[in-house]
Amino acid sequence: MMTRSLISTLTTTALALTLGACASTGGTQTASRADDPDYGQPSEYQSNIDTYSREELVEVTADFFGVTAEAAASALERVFSDLGRPVGYIAGEEVSGAAGIGVRYGEGYLSLKGSPDQQKVYWQGPSIGFDAGGNASRVFTLVYRLNDTDRLYQRFPGVEGSAYFVAGLGVNYQRADGITLAPIRSGVGLRAGANVGYLAYSRQRNWIPF
Repeated sequence: MMTRSLISTLTTTALALTLGACASTGGTQTASRADDPDYGQPSEYQSNIDTYSREELVEVTADFFGVTAEAAASALERVFSDLGRPVGYIAGEEVSGAAGIGVRYGEGYLSLKGSPDQQKVYWQGPSIGFDAGGNASRVFTLVYRLNDTDRLYQRFPGVEGSAYFVAGLGVNYQRADGITLAPIRSGVGLRAGANVGYLAYSRQRNWIPF
């Protein structure tokens, strides 16, 4: 886990670099629902591959966060209503620190419907928000339109206006290259909804968050 001094050092670095980094995200663009007529609609290929149902994920999500099935169902209902059935999910943990400008690091395992194998995934990125301090949280990320795991390893900007809180869980959407991620955070991770930034997903730990 990250120490307070390391969070402070990385946060200072982020203060100098985040604005430029957020403006250059490898060709991806932050999108709003109004800008994307297909937002919330299932992709064509999803009819030909395995996806998770809401019922399948309620118990998994409830156990992962240690919440009631009703709380998990409430959060999932909103995401399923917007995006449909996911092809997979990433279950993991993250640590973050902020002083207006912040950084976030996480790691977890990617599970795809119909695949017996799990794949280790890391993520990191800067954020801009109206908060300060450090925290750690569990993160359960629903994955959409991922037909090639190699495409996961890129930067994912947040979707404008997509952050919300349901039953004590914070949810926001990220999108790049036609893939949508829906990270669900618990408890101390709720401050994520007040931040604007991106997360870069990678196969190996990268301590530089840009």
